[in-house]
Amino acid sequence: MIEKILIANRGEIALRIVRACKDLGIKSVVAHSTVDRDTMAVEFADEHVCIGSGPTGESYLQADNIIMAACLTRCDAIHPGIGFLSENAAFAKQVEEAGLAFIGPASDTIALVGNKVAARRIARKAGVPITPGGEEALIDLDDALRIAGSLGYPVIIKASAGGGGRGMRIVRDEEGMANAYALAKKEALLFFADGELHLERYIQNPRHVEVQLLADGHGAVVHLGERDCSVQKRHQKLFEESPAPRLSEAMREAMASASVALFRALGYRGAGTVEFLVDGPSFYFMEVNARLQVEHPVSELVSGVDLVRAQIEIAQGKGLGLSQADIHLTGYALECRINAQGAGTLTRVRMPSGPQVRVDTFLESGSVLSPHYDSLLAKVIVSAKSRDEGLAVMERALDEVIIDGVETNLGEQRQILASKLFRCGTVTTGLYGEVITQRKNHG
Repeated sequence: MIEKILIANRGEIALRIVRACKDLGIKSVVAHSTVDRDTMAVEFADEHVCIGSGPTGESYLQADNIIMAACLTRCDAIHPGIGFLSENAAFAKQVEEAGLAFIGPASDTIALVGNKVAARRIARKAGVPITPGGEEALIDLDDALRIAGSLGYPVIIKASAGGGGRGMRIVRDEEGMANAYALAKKEALLFFADGELHLERYIQNPRHVEVQLLADGHGAVVHLGERDCSVQKRHQKLFEESPAPRLSEAMREAMASASVALFRALGYRGAGTVEFLVDGPSFYFMEVNARLQVEHPVSELVSGVDLVRAQIEIAQGKGLGLSQADIHLTGYALECRINAQGAGTLTRVRMPSGPQVRVDTFLESGSVLSPHYDSLLAKVIVSAKSRDEGLAVMERALDEVIIDGVETNLGEQRQILASKLFRCGTVTTGLYGEVITQRKNHG
């Protein structure tokens, strides 16, 4: 049994995990930097422990400090949250070797799916459609030119160990390959300490659709439907919704079946997501996110399943306790990410409330935003019987938001929500550029 959990994260996700622990009667310890000493997660937890100074490299990425903190506070498990060390296989292995439960997939699973080449190989064997591309990692520039020539341009080079748009370059013709290859390798080494690259056909303006899953590591796997995450700015998601609009039932079912098959092939344990690119009538595997995702509340609202609670119960060895027949996906949910555009002190904060509105945030008036951390301030999530109703509720919710003291992306989010493309469900990864960039260009 897990009686005490160290939360190795910050912000709204740390607070979310603290609340889940309270619901389960489990003690919580928040590991925090000096900058985060006065945050809500620290205040609400049963205990807290400082693991270093403000910069992430001196605190939230210090694996040894985190494990030592867990041992000193006599925790049974570590929840890595989202980002930071949540998908770090070496950290998960250290946790396991310390005799603690890692609330997430096994370390060898994280290592496997963390490499895009290896993940594509497993997906192919499981019968999951993959984007046309090289079968193995690129050997050198000549290898990249050869594969691109056979696929046809445009192509995309990706860091095998990458994510979040880092180590990624689109190549539109042969002349641009040498520079793109060099830049992608440089970024891959800089951000992931791994220069391995692979190459795929570049799908222009696809939809980005992902399937949420839970698995107990013993063959039981369920999916909680899909989320459309196509509205993005520089590969960072802005809106996420479930069910995905304008998606055929046949494709919806095929994506879910493919995702379940992949997780069974992996022997996966915990919560995770399979991400796909949708190009017209076809969909292609992109990657596995071996962790909880920022947009997990959307799936919680349409399924009625508490994903953080499920993570903890799976780590306790309880198994899923659910079959696919027990999952009833109903209604519609939409999440809007409110991001800061700079650092500073919040002089006034007002978040929306009322029927059908949920807000996940760590903010309050007087909160200090540090330049050391992610820009996410709050997630406004709404639920409704239909998409039209959900859009109306989100409009009302965003109109209630007040955040003074720093610039935010609220203006852009309101523009996207009001746009004809978004309203009619014609969402692709190019929507942000069409709505925001074109509007700026036309005054």
